[in-house]
Amino acid sequence: MLKISDAEFRARCIHLQEYVTHSKCSGVVLFDRDYILYYTGFAFIPTERPIAFVMNSAGERGMFVPRMELEHVQQHTLIEHTAHYLEYPDDPHPMQALKKLMEDMGIKGRVAADGDGYPWIFGYRGPNLSELGEITVWPVRSAIEDQMMVKSPAELNLLRESIRWATLALRLLQRYTRVGLTETQVEKWAGDEATLAMVDAIGPIYRGQSMVTSGAYGIYRGQIGRNASIPHALASNITFQEGDVLVGESTAPIWGYVSELERTMMLGKPSDDQRRFFDHTLAVQDTAFAAFATAKRCCDVDTAVRAYYEKNDLTSYWRHHTGHAIGSRYHEAPFLDKGDQTELKPGMVFTVEPGLYYPPIGGFRHSDMVLILEDGIEIMTYYPRDLDSLTIPA
Repeated sequence: MLKISDAEFRARCIHLQEYVTHSKCSGVVLFDRDYILYYTGFAFIPTERPIAFVMNSAGERGMFVPRMELEHVQQHTLIEHTAHYLEYPDDPHPMQALKKLMEDMGIKGRVAADGDGYPWIFGYRGPNLSELGEITVWPVRSAIEDQMMVKSPAELNLLRESIRWATLALRLLQRYTRVGLTETQVEKWAGDEATLAMVDAIGPIYRGQSMVTSGAYGIYRGQIGRNASIPHALASNITFQEGDVLVGESTAPIWGYVSELERTMMLGKPSDDQRRFFDHTLAVQDTAFAAFATAKRCCDVDTAVRAYYEKNDLTSYWRHHTGHAIGSRYHEAPFLDKGDQTELKPGMVFTVEPGLYYPPIGGFRHSDMVLILEDGIEIMTYYPRDLDSLTIPA
């Protein structure tokens, strides 16, 4: 099934409940949108209106929402308690409704939480969680992140489905790119066509649950020509020219889970410098893949990549870590970086995306997803990586 089952959501909550009990807390309060989605399946757009998931040490679950979300949360979550307020701002402050919900569920004293109150976003202001009563906040983020690191079979199924449609989106992006067109035109054509194909194939059960897009997309995000030397450039409606280095990327949200596919492409016959950097991009990514065979920790993979950079006098073109975990968020912990000592475990999914950035001609980066297995890795991405396949006729 292309969704997380109710049984899996219950199992996730039981795991969290065990941590709460072990930490001698009366309950847990979560404000983070991604954490709430992980434990309940409730997808929403965070605004100035505070929302929280609460669970007591007995495992009873509740949601605190604005009135506009009441029917939404009742229809799409497995909860025993709901509390709502009319609007933010209001008098009394909406957090008083959360205080009463916690009191009704016996959550007091030592309380596990992902923060001391709803974050001050979109102009929100309000009391801290610890100011709602005699409450001591016990940090829970590390335990949640640890739980989210290892993906279940159902999560892997959603990621594979996302990869399938991301592959189509990038294929269309590459196919429609031509000298004289703009990135906006090509991205729109590719994204719309891939999304319609996906919806036709999956049918009415499809849910993206994304705040970013309603379907699959393939984009350049401004990484065109010399602008590609900026790893996180922004779309600028650039017109394609012969000789451009292009970094295309794609994804498709599937019940809140996303993949990452990135490829460096050439518009026209590659120059000697472009070919040299492209070859190093392939080689350094292969170095990262090979490093998983003996790596015990995340940092081990990045260490091998940086050794390649140093050996080939490429360190000055390095800009970012080798990769990151991915799942319901585009970037998740842990990270393939020398500062991350996290042990590699079966079920973890990473992007592998070491890049090279040379301002006179552009940037070079492939991103492939890998699954950690008991005896190695599975490269989940299957889009071509070679230069011939990624050269677009001018």
